[in-house]
Amino acid sequence: MNPIFSALQTSVFEVMSQLARETGAVNLGQGFPDDPGPEDVRRKAAEAVMTGWNQYPPMMGLPELREATAAHYKRWQGLDLDPASEIMVTSGATEAIAGALMALITPGDEVVLFEPMYDAYVPLVRRAGGIPKFVTLTPPAFGLTEAALAQAFGPKTRVVLFNNPLNPTATIFSEADLDLLAQFCVRHDAVAICDEVWEHVVFDGRRHVPMLARPGMRERTVKISSAGKIFSLTGWKVGLVMAAPRLMRVLAKAHQYITFTTPPNLQAAVAYGLGKEDSYFETMRADFQRSRDRFAAGLKALDYAVLPSVGTYFLNVDIAPLGESDDVAFCKRLVTESGVAAIPVSAFYAEGAVRTIVRFCFAKHDATLDAALDRLESRRAKAAAR
Repeated sequence: MNPIFSALQTSVFEVMSQLARETGAVNLGQGFPDDPGPEDVRRKAAEAVMTGWNQYPPMMGLPELREATAAHYKRWQGLDLDPASEIMVTSGATEAIAGALMALITPGDEVVLFEPMYDAYVPLVRRAGGIPKFVTLTPPAFGLTEAALAQAFGPKTRVVLFNNPLNPTATIFSEADLDLLAQFCVRHDAVAICDEVWEHVVFDGRRHVPMLARPGMRERTVKISSAGKIFSLTGWKVGLVMAAPRLMRVLAKAHQYITFTTPPNLQAAVAYGLGKEDSYFETMRADFQRSRDRFAAGLKALDYAVLPSVGTYFLNVDIAPLGESDDVAFCKRLVTESGVAAIPVSAFYAEGAVRTIVRFCFAKHDATLDAALDRLESRRAKAAAR
């Protein structure tokens, strides 16, 4: 068996979700909404199954979806993309990331990664033959520094895998951070694989700034987006990949031999959804922001140290002021004793783990969030009575 995968432990996400199922806990661990998603987009998918094409679609994706993608990103991010040569549809963003790594890495190449990070990154990099080089980000800002980048980049650097907005920290990199990273990519002739799946889930009037648009990055960036995150339909697994033709040609070869295509009815529905009025996207953000504010206020009332959240579905708390120093142990007690599931952020680090931050998902109905807060209040009351 391949040691890269056989040596992996069961992910903390599955551990916490299993505990939540066994105990009947409120699950604020895994990052998915408890809303079914926009009805009109779902209806388009259902209609396309009954009246549309259900055989293999084009390997690069339905032309209507690639054209809708180009129009969408022109409108929202000012990008000029050729639907025929610079856009590809994949079966989710994770497939897009895996394919990009396999397409761009030669065994022995170094890949710069920023921790905390999505847990799939490291095994995928290693399976592609890459050597991870970590930049450890620290709370509360989780920003970049020139010194940290200089230590990670070297003559063997070929790829940078970069997530913005950043899960699990719920932060957004500044334009200064993006330009600093772009300078290192240009200097070392590295390609940036940019996981930008949370680009529409940003708050407080912010707008996403794509790495593809930064100076020097148009020809060396792979932009990856997710219809699952854009439309809160995480089970759909429709990824959107954008890159210059020179890169796209090899990315397409990897995709061809991984999944080849993505369900055509979902592609048709996503094409429809990307053309929705601005009000849909603004309302979606406002609704998530309201949930964030509701849950943050409840946590603060319970004396949790809440860290800023400006994007994603997540809110983090610092448990050090509670006298806690082990986020894994804290989360296990939280789910078994209090009936609330959360995720220890140390699970998102490979080397320099911070062990006093815990992540909650607030993309839930008010009743779900209130039930979690009630259980946390009971926990505090019991602790005070001891």
